[in-house]
Amino acid sequence: MGIDLKHHHVKNTNRTAPKSENVYQLLLVKLYRFLARRTDADFNKVVLKRLFMSRINRPPVTVSRLVKNAQEGKTLVVVGTVTDDSRILELPKLSVAALRVTKTAKARILKAGGEVLTLDQLALRAPTGSNTVLIRGAKNSRESVKHFGMGPHKNKKPFVRSKGRKFERARGKRQSRGFKV
Repeated sequence: MGIDLKHHHVKNTNRTAPKSENVYQLLLVKLYRFLARRTDADFNKVVLKRLFMSRINRPPVTVSRLVKNAQEGKTLVVVGTVTDDSRILELPKLSVAALRVTKTAKARILKAGGEVLTLDQLALRAPTGSNTVLIRGAKNSRESVKHFGMGPHKNKKPFVRSKGRKFERARGKRQSRGFKV
């Protein structure tokens, strides 16, 4: 086999293991690596890839999002944290499998007659991911994302010390001072 001269020194940047040293997460990786290899299901490959991801790429999922995506007789799978949402008053019966579930979210799901599983319990119940719905949180709802791509006419949020009269209210911000963006 020859050497690919165009891509000779190109490093594959995809993660092959999680950065975390959490022993339980590493055991989950070991389990899903086995399932991804030994089953034909793409579900296990996706879960494994998400287990490798950084915290920013595993955003939390609220209970309201779970309710929106719930289907009868299916388990909702979140490779990340499930958080509570006080805006939703009545929770239906949900079956949830997640890396982490906050105390209040867990209490509400169980009170509604639902169940909360860990990902290793899910692997025993559905090794190929049958009757499951994979759900992700909103990745771009972080405050820092609002500042990305800053520039003139980009309508992005500037890093301003304060929102007062004296801060960034001159040229480019008022019609009376040259122009307004």
